[in-house]
Amino acid sequence: MSLMNTVEQIKRHEGFRRFPYYCTAGKLTIGYGRNLEDTGIDEDEAESMLAGDIENARAAVLRRINVQKCNEARLAVLVNMTFNLGVAGLLKFTRMLSAVESGDFDKAALEMLDSLWARQVPSRAQELAQQMISGEWQQ
Repeated sequence: MSLMNTVEQIKRHEGFRRFPYYCTAGKLTIGYGRNLEDTGIDEDEAESMLAGDIENARAAVLRRINVQKCNEARLAVLVNMTFNLGVAGLLKFTRMLSAVESGDFDKAALEMLDSLWARQVPSRAQELAQQMISGEWQQ
């Protein structure tokens, strides 16, 4: 039996589950029977997932927000926030987004910091606010 046949057979037997579930052995599982408790994921898999999630966040920002006045570093702030909060969460920052769209990045940063989000993730919020103001990547 070739590897492809094995893959197709296991996929048929396991079935695909997008969200975590408990298998018949009581183990938290996802996908095609990936045992998250015993196997987890490796760093390469995590980075692949992260890349896909970042691309989805970027696409969501570009579909919903006028970023013509943003350089890449400022766009990255919006993508980072979308990754963290989801697009619905980002869209609640209406005053910040209005400031971004008008190019008032100091006001956008102030609006970012005047939020529950900034109180929940203070170091992330401070770094991203500085990046929004300066238009330069923070280290």
